[in-house]
Amino acid sequence: MATMQVNTRFISKLKREKETNTIEEKINKIQNGDTFLRNQLLEDYQPFVKKITSKVCNRYINQNMDEFSIGLYAFNEAIDQYKEGQGSRFLTFADMVIRRRVIDYIRKEARQNKHVFLEPEELDEEGRVEDSYAEQRASIDHYEMDRQREIRVYEIEEYRELISKYGITFKVLSKQCPKHIDARENAKSIAKMIAEDEYLSGFLLEKKQLPIKDLLTKVSCSRKTIERNRKYIIAVALIYLGGFNSLKPYIQ
Repeated sequence: MATMQVNTRFISKLKREKETNTIEEKINKIQNGDTFLRNQLLEDYQPFVKKITSKVCNRYINQNMDEFSIGLYAFNEAIDQYKEGQGSRFLTFADMVIRRRVIDYIRKEARQNKHVFLEPEELDEEGRVEDSYAEQRASIDHYEMDRQREIRVYEIEEYRELISKYGITFKVLSKQCPKHIDARENAKSIAKMIAEDEYLSGFLLEKKQLPIKDLLTKVSCSRKTIERNRKYIIAVALIYLGGFNSLKPYIQ
C-alpha cells in the first residue's frame, strides 16, 4: 500500500510539472535536444495544425492529405526556428509559418497543374481531344486564378487583423500614406530596413511601436519625419515580416 501511495504521489508530481511547463519552455527543451518531447509535441498539436491548414485551404483537411503533411512539417520547422523573446508566442509564430508553407504549396501545385495536359497521340480525326486540351488548359488557368484570388483575400484579412493590433486601419493607412514619391520611397526603405534587422523587427513586434531612437542612428531623416510617417512605416514593415506575398506588389 505504501508503494502504491509513493507511486501515486510521484505520478501526480510529474503531471503537475508537465502542466506547469509552458509551450515556450518545452520548445527550449526540444531545441536543446529533447527528441522525445519533440515527437510528443508534434503528436499533441496535430489538431492545431489541422485547424490552421483547413482554414487556409478553406476546406476540411484530414491527416491523410498532403496539405496536412505540409502543415505538420511547417510546425516542426517553427519549433526549430522559434526564438523566445522575439515578440510573439510560439503558437502565434507557428500559425504564421504553417500558413506560409501551405500557401506556398498551393501556389506550387497551381503552377505545376498548368503543365498537365493530354498527350498528342490521343487526338482523334475530328480533333475532339484538341478541344479537350483547350478546355483543360482553360479550366486549370481558371483554377489558378481562383486560388490566387482566395489567397489574396485571405492575406488581406490576415493583414487587416495584424495591423489592427498596432492601431492601424486601412482607412487610416490610406490617409497617412506619404503623398510625395520621395517621402513614400524613403518610408518604404526604412520599413524594409526594420524587417531585415533582427533587433529592430523584434522591437516592433514586441513593443508594437517603432524603435525611433535606434532608427535615428541609422537613417538621415529627422525624428519628425519618422513620426509623421510612423503608421505607414509600420504597415509596410509588417508586410515584409508577415510574408504577405500578394501584397508586396503594392509597396514595390
